[in-house]
Amino acid sequence: MTSHNPQTDIVIIGGGHNGLVCAFYLATAGLKVTVLERRAVVGGAAVTEEFYPGFRNSVAAYTVSLLNPKIIADMALAAHGLTVVERKVANFLPIDDRQYLLTGEGRTHAEVAKFSVRDAERLDVYGERLDVIADVLRGLVLKTPPNVTAGGWSAALPELFKSLGLSQRLVRLDMASRRDLLALFAQSAGDYLDGWFESDPIKAVFGFDGIVGNFASPYTPGSAYVLLHHVFGEVNGKKGAWGHAVGGMGAITQAMLKACEAAGVEVHTQTAVREVIVEKGRAVGVVTADGAAIRAARVVSNIHPKLLFQNLVDPALAPADFNERIARHRNGSGTFRMNVALAELPRFTCLPDDGDHMTAGIIMAPSLGYMERAYTDARADGWSKAPIVEMLVPSTLDDSLAPAGRHVASLFCQHVAPTLSDGRSWDDHRETVADLMIETVDRHAPGFKASVLGRMALSPLDLERTFGLVGGDIFHGKLELDQLFSARPVLGHGDHRAPIAGLYMCGAGTHPGGGVTGAPGHNAAREILKDVRRRR
Repeated sequence: MTSHNPQTDIVIIGGGHNGLVCAFYLATAGLKVTVLERRAVVGGAAVTEEFYPGFRNSVAAYTVSLLNPKIIADMALAAHGLTVVERKVANFLPIDDRQYLLTGEGRTHAEVAKFSVRDAERLDVYGERLDVIADVLRGLVLKTPPNVTAGGWSAALPELFKSLGLSQRLVRLDMASRRDLLALFAQSAGDYLDGWFESDPIKAVFGFDGIVGNFASPYTPGSAYVLLHHVFGEVNGKKGAWGHAVGGMGAITQAMLKACEAAGVEVHTQTAVREVIVEKGRAVGVVTADGAAIRAARVVSNIHPKLLFQNLVDPALAPADFNERIARHRNGSGTFRMNVALAELPRFTCLPDDGDHMTAGIIMAPSLGYMERAYTDARADGWSKAPIVEMLVPSTLDDSLAPAGRHVASLFCQHVAPTLSDGRSWDDHRETVADLMIETVDRHAPGFKASVLGRMALSPLDLERTFGLVGGDIFHGKLELDQLFSARPVLGHGDHRAPIAGLYMCGAGTHPGGGVTGAPGHNAAREILKDVRRRR
């Protein structure tokens, strides 16, 4: 057993990217921080692994945009080895054997005009209107939401001032933008896009962002917010851009690890936690799976709220209503994730030459109607008969991932039911569904199936077991109105503080939610430091 210092200021459960971000900020403020990670490598779902001899890939999280620029700068991630390169084309949508849509800087207007001149003319206004709302969101990402408190005026006043700050942001919006904000939080992505555009291809490209990691139809109310959640990022200073971390997503978390170690953080891998120690109503440490007790002034959880409160904390220690809300917390991305080793680059019938389109997010779902059918199939049968597949070929931008002349592909597939009906197990159906996903790509790029040298398939159950993503949910909980902002994960605890003194939450189950942002870890560290100073 690895020996641990029995006394530390902070112990963090889970070495995913938010745990590392939180650890960094706490350590640079002078606190002694220990991070405990269950797996053999830190990074959570943002890791690079060899999945087939000679082939490496980002095995879960797979693309970069939402990682906050302040965090990149504060942690000096570039100095610690992180390089992010932009896609040469944003998205490539193969429609049939002849038609396709490409989107990206300098391309989108002419491409959309192939299908609708009217839609091409509306793109700029659509983008400008969406950017106004995305800027509001960007302004809130590194803020702690106003917390609904049950205490007296001393607790309520600071939250009231926070609410006033938020109100001022919203007051500065003109009426058209306020109406857009309401629509984006309340409407479906499909209804929102139908109000703007008439042609299927551009609605499919934009609408895909509304169902990424969201087990829902594009016509499910509230899915327009998920669309918005995916556009507030940036790459190398370019708003809304998407990119690739050279070396895969693990390059991000390995750079974070180096920043943490330079700040004096103690990191232990292969160290699972089985219990949070609570004495006299306060969290004072943890017990590891091998029975070691690690005492700490404060405990921070970077794991899913359900795993924390249902597995590691005695339910009698939290209010009954809080426990009920955690039990009802809705999860499930409808995601089936694959990594594929390829003998050669795929060739799409509609655009067979090698080109910039192979660096794009390749979306195989030609319309919102197709996406809706994929969802209803999965609800009824467990998986879509005609699934949605987004494929990236990161080896077109990063030749370190595969042997010379070979390639790796990331397949982000939807929809599959997080839990199969009638007692069926994903362990019995994983390979059947993996075959279907490969065949779906092969229909657009004949020869793809024959070029597959090896593959790794991760069902929702695999994502839960391996990465702690309950229900395979890549966001640690659905991004819906009652699980956002001050209500994430539960109303009354949107400020990263659990209902047990000394226990905090810094993972994607808190504001602003999922994606590789680092924001929950950053914000939690700020609240913890406030409490440390107050106690001193």
